[in-house]
Amino acid sequence: MREAVAITVGIVIGAGIFKAPAMVAGLTGDPAWMFGAWLLGGLISLVGALCYAELATTYPHAGGDYHFLHRAFGRSVSLLFGWARLSVITTGSIALLGFVFGDYMTAILPLPGLSPAGSAAVYAALSIVGLSWINLLGIRASSSTQLWLTCLEIGGLLLVLAAALLANAAPAAPPSPAPAATPSAAAFGLAMVFVLLTYGGWNEAAYISAEVRDARRNMVKALVLSIGLITLLYLLVNWAYWRALGLQGMADSQALAADVLALEFGAAGQVVISVMIAITALTSINATMIVGARTSYALGRDWTALRWLGEWNDLRGAPANALRLQCVVALALVALGLATGGGFNTMVEFTAPVFWLFFLLSGLSLMVLRWREPQAVRPFRVPLYPQLPLVFCATCGYMLWSSLSYVGAQTLGGLNAAWVSVGVLALGLLLLWWLRGAARTAPAS
Repeated sequence: MREAVAITVGIVIGAGIFKAPAMVAGLTGDPAWMFGAWLLGGLISLVGALCYAELATTYPHAGGDYHFLHRAFGRSVSLLFGWARLSVITTGSIALLGFVFGDYMTAILPLPGLSPAGSAAVYAALSIVGLSWINLLGIRASSSTQLWLTCLEIGGLLLVLAAALLANAAPAAPPSPAPAATPSAAAFGLAMVFVLLTYGGWNEAAYISAEVRDARRNMVKALVLSIGLITLLYLLVNWAYWRALGLQGMADSQALAADVLALEFGAAGQVVISVMIAITALTSINATMIVGARTSYALGRDWTALRWLGEWNDLRGAPANALRLQCVVALALVALGLATGGGFNTMVEFTAPVFWLFFLLSGLSLMVLRWREPQAVRPFRVPLYPQLPLVFCATCGYMLWSSLSYVGAQTLGGLNAAWVSVGVLALGLLLLWWLRGAARTAPAS
């Protein structure tokens, strides 16, 4: 159980906690709502993790969601999920992590002759090209390296806490004649999109549930403890940001942790934390590239017309074509983030609708498979079924609505990132039509 807790914490805690709190503070507009959003995010993550734990222990498969969706809804839905991973979800995650890297590098070493947004985009592009090249060479970080880098992430968070405890509290805002306004449902929903992005990764961690000793008894304990620890840490870090910078200071910051460290430790502290966060962002990008390329590789193995994606380079030990295509798509999304001027925000808005659509389908697959395959052996069952899965599905539906309705009223640089992602997903229907046609006309082997 201790190993399961350690792995879950290591997967979930990433670069997002150094960036997303700024957007959450701006959208909620009140400390109580801000902290409530982060607490609610922990509870939602726990419910979702329990649902995924049942799926993973009942149908253990390296394909994860791809396999669950295929089993519950058929080959067409799983194909659309694979397309979404390639064109929106994984590549969008790589791009937004690239912008985290770029924002923190720009805070300490801005590129001459470029605006802050341009500098961040160039750093993001360089990180994507560089790490794709390394992966094409077949170089992989060892598990021990990943462990040390996770310790580096947690060390950065502890540095932020220490700086907040040592620094004087941020000056109070002038008294307002009226109480702080309650955020609209749509604004709070988008804040939750950023919060749950930061909690993201528990769905990957739930796959280890099949290997946990006495999963029926220990899985709930491991999930509750790990997500409880993460929630506590996130609340403490947000308190540190708020104490040092104030709510408006948080909302205005482009590099939260660097700004907090600069208050107490000056430029040296700012440089140290920025380098630490930049390294953790690179680590997250690399891990996302490895997993994402293998999803595209599996897609190529399943569909004959896409077999070039399923080619494995034995010399390099990597799916080379899948990595190359992933790199090109991620660079295009960096260009989208630069064109809109939103960077990190644009990528969150771009990925969120498609991400939550397939999360909703994964939650529904649990109930579909319970009904369709009641005889299946389930080493772990979601407690309070069907209430908890329904809560998870309702939450996914609300996140999908929030990511479309709020962003639907926004445009960055004349573009609407959320609806662009919906359009990209719709192209997957054309891909499906073409693949079916290619399969019908292919000569029999």
